[in-house]
Amino acid sequence: MRHYLVLRVIAKLLIPFMMVFALYVQFHGDYGPGGGFQAGVIAAASVVLYAIIFGLPTTRKVIPDWLVETMLAAGVLLYATVGLVGILLGGNYLDYFVLGTPPAHGQERGIFWVEMGVGITVFGVMLKIFYMFAGRGREADTE
Repeated sequence: MRHYLVLRVIAKLLIPFMMVFALYVQFHGDYGPGGGFQAGVIAAASVVLYAIIFGLPTTRKVIPDWLVETMLAAGVLLYATVGLVGILLGGNYLDYFVLGTPPAHGQERGIFWVEMGVGITVFGVMLKIFYMFAGRGREADTE
């Protein structure tokens, strides 16, 4: 893809807007349609576009495998932590009302952090799946 100058320029223009839109969907998910799952998929799609245009090795330098695997665990850990904090504060698992005073603020905080955990996890899972499928023939070539 090195010779396709137009595609490279378009990708460099489009990818930042995709990432900003993913952030918008992530942070607007409390108040309207959207949220962590959709934001994670949009952000991963922007990285997949980057990989298609600039190559998988370059993409793995930008977002290495260890970071993707850390995102997988960190998102699930964040989600679970919100639930455990609810239990420690005297509520049920994922009972957001005990996370703040008044309870409506606790609800907002709980939803925000749960959606953040979902977004991080989905972003990591989608990239891990892409890395596994896109790189499956490359390991055999190097042996």
